[in-house]
Amino acid sequence: MTSKQRAEKSAEAMWASDAASKWAGMEIADVDEGRATLELTVKAHHCNGHGICHGGVTFMLADSAFAFACNSRNQSTVAQSNSITFTAAGRLGDRLIARATEVSLTGRSGIYDVAVENQNGEMIAAFRGLSRAIKGQLFDE
Repeated sequence: MTSKQRAEKSAEAMWASDAASKWAGMEIADVDEGRATLELTVKAHHCNGHGICHGGVTFMLADSAFAFACNSRNQSTVAQSNSITFTAAGRLGDRLIARATEVSLTGRSGIYDVAVENQNGEMIAAFRGLSRAIKGQLFDE
């Protein structure tokens, strides 16, 4: 099995049980070893009292992309710590694209950066996630 096939099978196994990402309206655009791209169209129920995309929705999208990237090797992995910096507002109708990229993987600990942009390439948020591998796999290999 290639690393791309393993990442896709890992994502498929995770997606099957990921009610939260589906509920939010996310879609997986691409996965590979150490990276993942998820997308979401901002709808009215994603907007806050200012009429812009709620920061928690943007964080959730980035966190989900992070999760699919750090689980791409079929090793169960969870978040250890996350942070986000919002650089612009997502707006109703925007297509938000979260691209997660592995920065470092040493032993059981990983560092991932996620850039969230809109459909025009405008940066919406920068997210950093620290991961920790735990016991188990997503599928039998």
